[in-house]
Amino acid sequence: MCAEAAAVASVFGILDHQALVLSNLEATDTSHQLCAARGERVRPSEAGLWQYKEATRTSALDTAMAISDVGLPGEVPWKKMSAEELENQYRPSQWVVRLGAEEALRTYSQIGIEATRRARATRKSLLHVPYGDGEGEKVDIYFPDKAAEALPFFLFFHGGYWQSGSKDESAFMVDPLTAQGVAVVIVAYDIAPKGTLDQMVDQVTRSVAFVQTRYPSNGGIYLCGHSAGAHLAAMMLLANWTKHGVTPNLKGFFLVSGVFDLEPIMYTSQNIALQLTLEDAQRNSPQLKVAQAQPVDPTCRVLVVVGQFDSPEFHRQSWEFYQTLCQGEWKASFEQLHDVDHFEIVENLTQKDNVLTQIILKTIFQ
Repeated sequence: MCAEAAAVASVFGILDHQALVLSNLEATDTSHQLCAARGERVRPSEAGLWQYKEATRTSALDTAMAISDVGLPGEVPWKKMSAEELENQYRPSQWVVRLGAEEALRTYSQIGIEATRRARATRKSLLHVPYGDGEGEKVDIYFPDKAAEALPFFLFFHGGYWQSGSKDESAFMVDPLTAQGVAVVIVAYDIAPKGTLDQMVDQVTRSVAFVQTRYPSNGGIYLCGHSAGAHLAAMMLLANWTKHGVTPNLKGFFLVSGVFDLEPIMYTSQNIALQLTLEDAQRNSPQLKVAQAQPVDPTCRVLVVVGQFDSPEFHRQSWEFYQTLCQGEWKASFEQLHDVDHFEIVENLTQKDNVLTQIILKTIFQ
């Protein structure tokens, strides 16, 4: 069997497996149905939850990988979806199985607020430092207790579909990283509708240049973004640093549950605030450009990360972006994190023993 045929067979095998999973769940718990083929997902009952987790442990990623590997011309999975299906694929809270959608969002916000309050109360910091003239152009900088001459700097760009979220509730990773000698910078940018996507990309670029200029002897700058923030971090792979008069000492990227091709977003409710045109989406889609870009430092690592319980479209976006990086000259790697959803993947950065926390620290101190 040729590779293409094998890939197609793999896709149908995965879909058959998912159908069996759904059939078993329906028999076990008739009051809760999951319809993966249509992108609809209802939180299963306590009785059915463990079966769902076990049976779908890698199916979303496997499906994304198999479909990507087929590579048939013009085959773009999201374009075959109904408006309702596409909307659901890009609503991460609908794919959380441990909590209801609203509770998942509320818990995420509460954990971020508490982590930020704790960081501001216990860590050495410089808060609301301007990196530009705009009201929203500020960063919070948290330092390790022990001073060092060449500190590594970890910059975090929050998510929220470019229209919600704040640096004031995003200091998840400050405690475990500063405890190990890493300075952490939480970046604010003007979210929609006040800011356009082009403006956000420019602001994030200037925030990176600001850190390099302010701390020129740094031990490396590492960029991390979550969801929409992962998109903004990925856009830094394409930045024209000459225009900003500085070349940042970029050593690593951590792109967590991101969106790298923005065209599907145009056809969801997220675009009401963003008002993206096709030209806007293509200009700001790193998926379309990164293979041709040249790394400033060939040793710079790019880690693409997705949660097991992210939606199939988020899996596809991450996997295909990783593949595109590999087609270029980027030092890329890919991780699917076990048993976490779109929100847990960042919430857990508050924990020093968390898998992603440890990956970040090992990358910085390798």
